[in-house]
Amino acid sequence: MSLEVRTLEASDYSGWLRATRLGFLRSATVSDEEIELRRPYTDLARAQGAFDDGRCVATFRSMPRDVTVPGGAVLPSSAITQVTVSATHRRRGVASRMMANELAATAERGEPLAILIAAEFPIYGRFGFGAAAGVTEWHVDTARAGLRPPADDEDGRVELVDPADVFKSGPELHERVRLQAPGSINRNDRWWELFTGKVQVPGGDPWKEPIFAFYRDSAGRIDGLAAYTVDDKWRGMYPESPLEVKQLIAATPAAERALWRFLLSIDWVTTVRTGFRAHDDVMPLLLGDRRAARIDNSSDFLWLRFIDVPRALAARTYAAPGAVVLDVVDPYGYAAGRFRVEAAPDGTATAEAAPSVAPDLTLTAADLATLYLGDESAVRLATVGQATESHPGAAARVDALFRTSRKPWAIDGF
Repeated sequence: MSLEVRTLEASDYSGWLRATRLGFLRSATVSDEEIELRRPYTDLARAQGAFDDGRCVATFRSMPRDVTVPGGAVLPSSAITQVTVSATHRRRGVASRMMANELAATAERGEPLAILIAAEFPIYGRFGFGAAAGVTEWHVDTARAGLRPPADDEDGRVELVDPADVFKSGPELHERVRLQAPGSINRNDRWWELFTGKVQVPGGDPWKEPIFAFYRDSAGRIDGLAAYTVDDKWRGMYPESPLEVKQLIAATPAAERALWRFLLSIDWVTTVRTGFRAHDDVMPLLLGDRRAARIDNSSDFLWLRFIDVPRALAARTYAAPGAVVLDVVDPYGYAAGRFRVEAAPDGTATAEAAPSVAPDLTLTAADLATLYLGDESAVRLATVGQATESHPGAAARVDALFRTSRKPWAIDGF
């Protein structure tokens, strides 16, 4: 029987939500309360389902999100999520059909990028997505850490605050922080409602209220936020309480250092799990014994796909003046072509199609995506045959332009 793939109607939503749960290997039971809370935040025009004899067996939706690029500019993007296919309907091309629909819609809406977080690495490269920003998670033995002394500019203070304070002041802080972190996206009011417990949606993971802390500078401005939970565990009369960081964002280096020192020196806490951080997070540099920070996980996280290459390349800044011509291969066609990027001394750039100009480097749209935010090196790609130089040194020239001083960091999942 052929499968019907289409955008959702209001009457499809409950069955679609059940199919999403099953696709993620969870119970299909969905309460009326959960449907009522989730439905207003699902744009049916951006949601698809595959239906077999009226039953939803695959799901797909996207959301509008602004993503930060190097230099602090933001670009509208299609944030793809809730992609599932029932175990009974795999290998029938359903996900490919829904992705093709979404990429066409993304282009029609004028969004130059599509982004997603991949549950499995091999899936999305064939659709032109590349791993563009990764994460690392550390496990810190606080007894061994040996924190380094504070710097002279750490004259602010850390204070514990209520969820209501976070809901009020957190959004402005996050806007400041995410413009400094390529790969980060904007947050809506619902994100903050869920984060602070103002709204709790049944059917998800159990919510445990974190402990919240602000960092204020000497003038009282909120420059940092930490949220964490602690399990009260003891072995006899000895505390062995693990702390898990749910969020740590900082708009200044002083705030970042002070919040890490605070979390790593709380009484009774013997281990700290950092949560997902940038690959080059500064936390280990604050330790007298960096071996006390053990990497538990280091992985790809945010994947990116070009729809409008010139617009995306012109939006970011570059590390050095110069020009390169990129020949981009894209079977879907959206990013295919030859493009010249010319960066000025101030880092700004122009980018335009240059079909008649000889290329410096040839690569796929997916591989260009890995370079775009500064997570990968063109020289590395050329070394393994994923990029082809037209002349020696071309990959190094690309790296000289595209490199960034820090690794990209997608602060939030979606």
